[in-house]
Amino acid sequence: MPNAQHNAAPSGAAKDSGLTNLLGLTRDELEVWVEGLGEKSFRARQLFKWVHQLGATDFQAMTSLAKSLRDQLNGRAELRELPILRDHQSVDGTRKWLLDAGQGNAIETVYIPEDDRGTLCVSSQAGCTVACGFCSTGHQGFARNLSTAEIIGQVRMANRLLDPSGRRAAVSNVVFMGMGEPLLNYEAVRGALQILLDDNGYGLSRRKVTVSTSGVVPFIERLAAECPVALAVSLHAPNDPLRDRLVPLNKKYPLAELLAACRLYLRSGPRDFITFEYVMLEGINDSQDHARELVSLVTQAKLYCKFNLIPFNPFPGSGFRRSPAERVRQFAQTLQAAGMVATVRKTRGDDIDAACGQLAGDIQDRTLIRLRRLDAGAEGLALGSHETSSPHHA
Repeated sequence: MPNAQHNAAPSGAAKDSGLTNLLGLTRDELEVWVEGLGEKSFRARQLFKWVHQLGATDFQAMTSLAKSLRDQLNGRAELRELPILRDHQSVDGTRKWLLDAGQGNAIETVYIPEDDRGTLCVSSQAGCTVACGFCSTGHQGFARNLSTAEIIGQVRMANRLLDPSGRRAAVSNVVFMGMGEPLLNYEAVRGALQILLDDNGYGLSRRKVTVSTSGVVPFIERLAAECPVALAVSLHAPNDPLRDRLVPLNKKYPLAELLAACRLYLRSGPRDFITFEYVMLEGINDSQDHARELVSLVTQAKLYCKFNLIPFNPFPGSGFRRSPAERVRQFAQTLQAAGMVATVRKTRGDDIDAACGQLAGDIQDRTLIRLRRLDAGAEGLALGSHETSSPHHA
């Protein structure tokens, strides 16, 4: 039952077993690997289906494979997911898992059920280097990238636990909006996308898989060329000075470059719009002037987009407050009056800290982000002091 703590075995991330984890191989890669065992390439397609569509956990249960191949798999391969440390379920049906990523690190995965779909929010890194101040993960620092197998393992785990019968895939949509910046772990994320989209894998359409990025421009361009899926961009500010402070990556890839990359992405992407995520921070980025500036920004960029306004979800030490509901409503109305599509995201799972911006896991920080943040605070460089005199932005 959810809200339980599991006694998990040590994560494979902490120690290499010497076996090939088949969860991390695309179908093309699996064909090469299977041929290396002296088998025909069509066996790879069968094996791929067993692993991803059927969720098999035992090679001997893969009855359409020759026994000789099953015996080889037992000695050479594994199907290893990150062990579950904790499993929580919200009163609204949202479910969150804390997974052991090895060496004292843990990541989080969240399932959000809706009437017409089931969305899984997956993590791509243990921690994050982008260090946005309003994001709990950003406060944790960064430990390491996740592998393709560790990303796909989150989807496989969720499908198995949400429907133990295996009769249906509970996960219909996957969003890379968990811990980490997906495009700073590009190769592993691309591999995971290829497996998710493969008709012999999870068979998801490109419109039902979304990569969310804080704006890593070179990899937005690569994603468009190599594996275009729906794209969401964490915008959060209508101008460079404010975005520099909210999203430090903006200093490297400012808004003009980011919007140009988004415009090019639409030529290849499965949707005819970019989703801009905009967390609403009281007294920081939520005024009517900010809304009008946002309209001007995307109008001048000639970019068709949708705004997803996100009520800020508080966490200890953030230094921010959620914008009042009426201010969020007025902000959305200003965008809509200018012909923009703007929605306010419904907060889900906040009673189990599973809402947007709340995922924290447990990170052994290799980047000293936490120490640098403390130093900045001690020197009076906190974000709010530049933008507002409100006492809570200290």
